[in-house]
Amino acid sequence: MREHVAMRRVFGALLFGLCCLGGPAAAVPDANRILQDADRARGGSLPGIVWEIRVTSHDADRVAEPQRMRVMAMGDASVAETLEPARLKGYRVLQVGRDMWLARPGLSRPVPISPHQRLIGQAANGDIAATNYAGDYDARLAGTEPLAGEACYVLDLHAKNKRVTYDRIRYWVSVRRMVGIKAEFESVSGKLLKTARFEYGNTIEAGGKSLPFVSRMVIEDALSDAETTMEFSGVQVRQIDASAFDLGQAQ
Repeated sequence: MREHVAMRRVFGALLFGLCCLGGPAAAVPDANRILQDADRARGGSLPGIVWEIRVTSHDADRVAEPQRMRVMAMGDASVAETLEPARLKGYRVLQVGRDMWLARPGLSRPVPISPHQRLIGQAANGDIAATNYAGDYDARLAGTEPLAGEACYVLDLHAKNKRVTYDRIRYWVSVRRMVGIKAEFESVSGKLLKTARFEYGNTIEAGGKSLPFVSRMVIEDALSDAETTMEFSGVQVRQIDASAFDLGQAQ
């Protein structure tokens, strides 16, 4: 009996010690909060933001003509205008909520397009807009694992509807920096379509803080050697007039 009591005391002490060591830090992180925090480094959850993107692409030995675009985003709206090459200057992709249109000089009215459609190389229309994964996807924390020398949260994202760019995303978010560093884009069945990696060499000022912002996104096709690189520069956080996202102004 005394041995049984002694064992119970030892077990109790061990359990108490584990609880003390775990404390609040042992709580499971909220996946949707992680996603919302990571969105800021790619244009989401900001009062308004402007940047330029230079896009280069190749497929095996074929190299596409580089393009340069200026993007403005605010809330759930964005507009991307092509600056180069000259023959595409003035082309605009407008997104409001989950609706997207293409406007170009000489076109009588904007044409509805899908975020799934490819814009340049492996980059879909939805890839150039500000990231709002927290609004478009339900997140589940699948665990943690190291990637490129960093501890990362691994999130499984499932589209809330069929009008978003990708059906499913597996997303690695740095625990220390709270930025997404890798994404695997999948079909509804779970088939891998593309892989993207992100770098954060830019900095923005928002809410009185200096925050990292994406500087490079490399998208690789899962079934070929095709690769597209987007480089981000000239990033500014500022208010944008709502008229910039007016469909009537996009003509």
